[in-house]
Amino acid sequence: MATLNQHRVYIPTNARANHYLLAEITPNQDFYKSFSDINCCYERIARQLFASCDEYELYNVHLLANDKLPVVRFNDESYQFETDKQMLFFYNPCYQEAHKIYYTEGTPSKKIRILFLATGDDLRANSAEFHNKVQKVLNTLQEQLLVNQSQFKLRDHQHLTYDLFAKEKGNKESYGYKLRSLFPRYQSRQCSIPNDYAEMTYATFTIPVSRAIKTQFQTLMNTNDYAKFYDYFAYSFIRACQNNNLNHGAMVANGATPIIRNSKIDKSESNAELQKLSFDIDSNENQIKYFYEATKLVETLHFVIVATQQDKHEIGYGRFMNQVEKTIHALCNELAINKQRQDLSVRFFQHISYPF
Repeated sequence: MATLNQHRVYIPTNARANHYLLAEITPNQDFYKSFSDINCCYERIARQLFASCDEYELYNVHLLANDKLPVVRFNDESYQFETDKQMLFFYNPCYQEAHKIYYTEGTPSKKIRILFLATGDDLRANSAEFHNKVQKVLNTLQEQLLVNQSQFKLRDHQHLTYDLFAKEKGNKESYGYKLRSLFPRYQSRQCSIPNDYAEMTYATFTIPVSRAIKTQFQTLMNTNDYAKFYDYFAYSFIRACQNNNLNHGAMVANGATPIIRNSKIDKSESNAELQKLSFDIDSNENQIKYFYEATKLVETLHFVIVATQQDKHEIGYGRFMNQVEKTIHALCNELAINKQRQDLSVRFFQHISYPF
């Protein structure tokens, strides 16, 4: 029983779940030439897509032909906004629905992306059924509209978000998760995934650079040089990870949002908005990185901890998340954080991708 408990992580019952699939295709020029103009092309895809989605009861779907990366977050109010590199979608899966298209008029997009957002109450329990429905919609598009085009790259994203300090705020109830890997979970529920899939499992958390933090570390802050401040957090993070046998991670404190990839598929790179971090999850060698600009004080410190094959157990990733929580507590115990008032958001991510 003690061993089993090591593989369960107890997460507050008010944790928020998100589940979405992103299908991406790179159409050739002949495809665009088969329509009278670019705008007609996008509208034709949208009509076919949304008709199929209605048939298979997919009620929150977005067609993106603007070469921007979609980012999905939970929010009680539904809204979307764009930056130069991203499309951000905030929604509550319990009751918000939409079928929308986003494109730049007259401009052929390098990639066409379709974002399928799960809806309903128990997203994790219904995840395999949702994935099956998306596959059926993509099959219809390939058979009727995207003939002789390259395969879709299909990415399945699931995450749980919760406040690490929920108990201190009086939210005492929790649920024990084993956090089983997606591939066997889908197989057991008659959802077919090809053998050439790639998986990534990781956790993120953020520490706001609050007034209390600035006061605590004022001796390490120089008006034009914050290197000592960032180094304190980077070295404390590395030490906490190593003490909990976690060898893959990153601190991002340069104003960019971290996105996590498997090094077999993507290489690390960055721009003004995004810091792409690639990890070799088959290697047990240390891959802890940190990024900051010494002359720039950011509002938020982003941290990532990535699970390797060594962290993958048949029973699930519960043990990995217990190690992650110990690491976060070790880092935060020395900080001026009011646990009764301030949230520390932890997100557990599970991704699986494959050509479709």
